[in-house]
Amino acid sequence: MSYFDKHVFFCTNRRKDGSQCCADHGAQKARDYMKRKVKELGISGENNRIRINNAGCMDRCELGPVIVVYPEGVWYTYVDESDLDEIMEQHLKQGRIVERLKI
Repeated sequence: MSYFDKHVFFCTNRRKDGSQCCADHGAQKARDYMKRKVKELGISGENNRIRINNAGCMDRCELGPVIVVYPEGVWYTYVDESDLDEIMEQHLKQGRIVERLKI
């Protein structure tokens, strides 16, 4: 059994060569937003152990920005906070994959 019920990794990588990367799409700000929101929603405590983390490059920059949710291994892209809200409500709270954002 995993320690966390869900583990969300945000690619926040910035490529040194200047090529496309998730950091160019505000990935750190998005990660900070989701981390704050899961606490506000009460889904990151002892009973609902959801962890939001930074990750280095996950080699999917052309589809970026990207996050991956484990243990399901579901990859998402997002445009704005409303997309992240939908992922939190549907996937993290209700266990339903958000097909329109899945990559």
